[in-house]
Amino acid sequence: MQLSLCNEVIRDWPFEQQCQVAAELGYDGLELAPFLFGDQPHRLSADRRVELRRAAGDAGIVITGLHWLLISPKGLSITTADAGVRRRTLEVLKGLIDLCADLGGAVLVHGSPQQREIATNNSLDDAWGWAREVFGELAVHATQAGVVYCIEPLSRHETGFINTIAEAVDMVQQINNPGFRTMIDTSAAALTEDMPVPDLIRHWLPSGHIAHIQVNDSNRRAPGQGEDDFPAIFRAMRDAGYNGVVSVEPFVYRPDGPLTAARAAGYVRGILEALA
Repeated sequence: MQLSLCNEVIRDWPFEQQCQVAAELGYDGLELAPFLFGDQPHRLSADRRVELRRAAGDAGIVITGLHWLLISPKGLSITTADAGVRRRTLEVLKGLIDLCADLGGAVLVHGSPQQREIATNNSLDDAWGWAREVFGELAVHATQAGVVYCIEPLSRHETGFINTIAEAVDMVQQINNPGFRTMIDTSAAALTEDMPVPDLIRHWLPSGHIAHIQVNDSNRRAPGQGEDDFPAIFRAMRDAGYNGVVSVEPFVYRPDGPLTAARAAGYVRGILEALA
């Protein structure tokens, strides 16, 4: 497994320093939040893309992918009845797919709960159909770019659209393109699914529909800062033969981002060493 850190955890530092710190803490890579690179991240210049990829390489890590895709620019949605907004959203997401490929990343994680909410005057079936059209085009573009685009099941506290892995897999099967898959976020899964996260992993990983895993405690803090059984979670990954990227994505940083990143790296590395 490759251990990656979602870079908003250490966002206060310049990107070059983020790479150096991540490497020093024992991470293999960074998973990037595009909004940290401006209001139009899908239009990042070619020179800047080269600089970012070089900074990671110079530090001895890789850019593993992108997440938090639709924070900027504003006003985007995959579930709106407004075809113009959906077209603009599609343009942004295709640009982010290209950005991910240019940076050497392998996966994009589509969370963005606010940008997939269903308006009160629209039905779930309508929203599903509009999202399926968007994802269908993105799947083709992702395949051409050599990356995988993942829809992320999120807890019902965050959104009412695609909450469980089963729902996400339904969308994946309807799209039926290897460039479009789903993933597991351990916090969202712990808050939403009917089975424990280790069992969930053992159940779904063999299906081939899971392309990525993010780890965070159900209390929204980093692994090791709550009550979730991460030794059992990582044991399930090992038993299921998962050898992809595991990204640390806490949302609550106590006492701060850098110390949260450091503690998570040490905790997860300790589990992996014990399982080896």
